[in-house]
Amino acid sequence: MTTLTPPRLDKRSFTDPAEAWAHVAQIYHRNCEFIRGHLEALTNGIVPEGRVRAFYPQVEVRSTSYSKHESTLPYGYLHTPGLYRTTVTAPDLFRGYLQEQFAVILKNHGGTIDVGESETPIPLHFALGPRDHVDGATLNALDVPLRDLFDAPDLANTDDEIANGTYVPPRGGPYPLSAFTAPRVDYSLFRLAHYTGTDAEHFQNFVIFTNYQFYIDEFCRIAKGWMSEKHPHYQRFIEPGNVATDNMLTGGGITGNPPPRIPQMPAYHLVGEGGRGITMVNIGVGPSNAKTITDHIAVLRPHAWIMLGHCAGLRNSQELGDYVLAHAYVREDHVLDADLPLSVPIPALAEVQVALEQAVEEITQTEGIETKKIMRTGTVATFDNRNWELWDQVAITRQLSQSRAVALDMESATIAANGFRFRVPYGTLLCVSDKPLHGELKLPGMASDFYRTQVNRHLQVGLRAMEILRDQPAERLHSRKLRSFAETAFQ
Repeated sequence: MTTLTPPRLDKRSFTDPAEAWAHVAQIYHRNCEFIRGHLEALTNGIVPEGRVRAFYPQVEVRSTSYSKHESTLPYGYLHTPGLYRTTVTAPDLFRGYLQEQFAVILKNHGGTIDVGESETPIPLHFALGPRDHVDGATLNALDVPLRDLFDAPDLANTDDEIANGTYVPPRGGPYPLSAFTAPRVDYSLFRLAHYTGTDAEHFQNFVIFTNYQFYIDEFCRIAKGWMSEKHPHYQRFIEPGNVATDNMLTGGGITGNPPPRIPQMPAYHLVGEGGRGITMVNIGVGPSNAKTITDHIAVLRPHAWIMLGHCAGLRNSQELGDYVLAHAYVREDHVLDADLPLSVPIPALAEVQVALEQAVEEITQTEGIETKKIMRTGTVATFDNRNWELWDQVAITRQLSQSRAVALDMESATIAANGFRFRVPYGTLLCVSDKPLHGELKLPGMASDFYRTQVNRHLQVGLRAMEILRDQPAERLHSRKLRSFAETAFQ
């Protein structure tokens, strides 16, 4: 069968990051338009005279030396002499990110950024934008299978071998330049729109996950208040359906329509310049959701994410409403066992821990021993069984006691472990909502005034912690603890 492809563009070398990005964008947009054009012709009854195929852009860099480079950044290094390569997608979305990665590599290693076309076809699904409409009825009436004419997603190109550290490159390279291939990124971009009800372009570099809707309700109230009060840092507030409330500094106003139904894990975005705002996602209950959403948000390369939710307090000395700052995790969630062995420790990251503790002190107006009265630092156990209380109490109590756990939930270890796995700085601050080992279950009448006050403050603490992290330089936030022996150069 004949293959229809656009004329191949020559590989070009660049020493200017902006010019390298522009050539990536040129290849990507031209090739996607080639695929879309043939699909549009097909809806008008014009069947292509062969298989339609166009390719992702490809970026290559080369290292010729083992020499070390002076930098406090934990990324931007080519670990071994040889060729490094990655495919690239969505250049408009990743413009700032790509230009920064190019600039750091050029600074550390010199040479050039080489941009050309790869051998990886762009699937039809990913050549279309998330809002592109396809006339399915017309295509079905043609009785021509789309897979006979266009490339479909290939799962062989969408795995996490590189991020997991299990990919073995050919001897001498090419070595992976990025943790994610272009098809893997595209897969997640489309899943994000499906799960969260907002386009990937709205996600910010600082992400808060929660497991309760009333945190989201409070976030919406605060965000809309800031828009009307002309908050100097945030430009607009985005809700599911890409509904945007603009800051009164730019005239205000609301655009977009809410979706007919709430998405599975709705996302809300306080948009700051250059992505330096805050995204909040209600992941619901359970480690499966926690893994799913972090698998996809990770391709956006956020600067930090934290879990802000409720937990079971395991010590009799704790009170409902006390905070728990996780510094270690018992991983009984099991959803990451195949990707990240249980033998791998998940370390606490000092930068995130300090920001969370500082935020607690600022919001609660406590310090020193007074802060310790309302916040405990310790191990959090994450289980995959919500009804763990129905297990053998002797066995579960022994396990939790031996681990020195002070709290138990269903999401925190998953989010932290996936942060470790994908090199995204992570942290956890929980609020004790019940004490099942001590007879204090989640019953409406048991919520004290102190508990209600602490829950209201909890979100404010999370927002303040993200602002503290936002103001830190990248070389401090992106910890070297998250980098492996033979690490990709892209952050």
